[in-house]
Amino acid sequence: MPLTLSAKYLEGFIAPHELDRVTTQVNAAHKLMHYAKLGTEPGPGSDFLGWVDLPEKYDREEFERVKLAAKKISANSDVVIVIGIGGSYLGARAAIEFVRSPFYNNLKKDTPDIYFSGNNISADYINELISICEGRDVSLIVISKSGTTTEPALAFRIFRDLLTKKYGADGLKDRIYCVTDKARGTLKQLADAEGYESFVIPDDVGGRFSVLTPVGLLPIAIAGIDIDAMMQGAIDAREKYAECDLENNDAYRYAALRNCLYRRGKSIEMLVAYDAAFTQMAEWFKQLFGESEGKDGKGIFPASAIFSTDLHSMGQFIQDGSRNLFETVINIERPNQDLYIESDAENADGLNFLSNQNLSIVNRKAMEGTILAHTAGGVPNIILTLPEKSAYEFGWMVYFFETAVAISGYMSGVNPFDQPGVESYKKNMFALLGKPGYEDLRAELEAKI
Repeated sequence: MPLTLSAKYLEGFIAPHELDRVTTQVNAAHKLMHYAKLGTEPGPGSDFLGWVDLPEKYDREEFERVKLAAKKISANSDVVIVIGIGGSYLGARAAIEFVRSPFYNNLKKDTPDIYFSGNNISADYINELISICEGRDVSLIVISKSGTTTEPALAFRIFRDLLTKKYGADGLKDRIYCVTDKARGTLKQLADAEGYESFVIPDDVGGRFSVLTPVGLLPIAIAGIDIDAMMQGAIDAREKYAECDLENNDAYRYAALRNCLYRRGKSIEMLVAYDAAFTQMAEWFKQLFGESEGKDGKGIFPASAIFSTDLHSMGQFIQDGSRNLFETVINIERPNQDLYIESDAENADGLNFLSNQNLSIVNRKAMEGTILAHTAGGVPNIILTLPEKSAYEFGWMVYFFETAVAISGYMSGVNPFDQPGVESYKKNMFALLGKPGYEDLRAELEAKI
C-alpha cells in the first residue's frame, strides 16, 4: 500500500467507541461528496467537487499538450518563473521538492531552474529574482483564474515587461504560458489576444485542489517529473478511497480520528516529517486544511514542523506545553540515497556508537524516540507511512489529503470548498492603496491606523 495509517499511538487518547459514534457523520459526509453517484442531495460547495473524479476524467488531450509545452520550455529556457499564489503554486513547489530535491535549482540537471513569484509583494524578493534572470533565457508561467489577483498580477506585469525588453513583443509567444479560465477573465483575454499558449483551470476544481490539473502539472513536468506516474498514483488512490469503510479507507479514518481528537480539545494539528524535502508539502497541507476547515468559528489549526530540526526550537513546547495539539507524523521508509557512517579512530565527537550503520537508521530512531516521548507527554500521534519519495507516491498522497479534508470539513458542518474570510484583507488592502470605489472604507481605515 503506498500510504498507510497507524493509530497505534492514539491508545489512551481515543476510546474505541468514539470512532463508532462518528460513523454516522462519516457516512453523511460521504454522501455529500459522492451525491451525483449515490443520488443523494448535494452539499455545500458541490460545484467544486471536480477533483473527486479528476484522476479518471482529466482532459487527456490537454495533458499531452502540457508534456509538449514542458519539453519546449525545457529546451529554450534556463530559468522558469512560475507566477501564482496559494494553490496556484504551492502544489507544484511541493512536488518538485518532494520528488526531486529541496536543492532542485542547484542540482546538475538537464531541466531549467524553477523559481516562484507572485506569492508576495516584497520588493527585495522581486529584485533578487530579476537579478537571477540576467543573462539567462527565461520563460513565464502565469497561473490565475481571473488574472487580476493583486500579487500575481503585479509580478506578471513586472516580468512581462522584462521579457518584452529582452525578446520583443513577438518573442513573448514562445516565452509566456497562461493557466487560467477556459473562456473568461483578463488573463484569458490577454492570452487569446497575444497568442500565448494557455491551459485550463477546470471550473469545478478550486485552487487548493488544483495540483493535478495544468496548474501544478506544467511546472512539475518542466522539472522532469513523470506526471503519468503521478496521475496513476491519484487514480489508484481514488479507487482505494471510493468506499465508505472506516476499517479499510485510511483517508476517511484519518478524517474521523482528527475530529475525535478535536472534540477532546486538540485544536492544533502539527504535521511532522523527518525529511526537509517535505517542507513545501507541509505548506500545501496548511493551505488545504486551513482554507477548507477554518470557518464559522470552527476548525483544527494546521501547523507543521521538520524534525529533528524543529525539535531544537519547538520540541520543548510540544513536550511540555499546552495540551491542545496532536501530531500527524509522515514516516518515509526509504531515502532516495542513504549514507553509511564510518567509524572514527579518535572518536573525538563521541559518536562512534552510531558507526557502521546507515544515516537513515539514525533518523528512524530519532523519529521513534520522539513519538514515544511526545505520546508519553500527552500528545497523540497519528502515523502516515510512505514507502518512498516518488511521483506515484505524491499523486496518491495528494488525493489522500484532498479526500480527508473534504470528509473532515463536512463532518464539522462547514463548506470545505469556499474561503470567504480571505476576502477581508483584500478589501482593506485595496482601500488603503487607493483603489477606485473604496474611498469611504479608506477613510475609515486610515482613522484607525
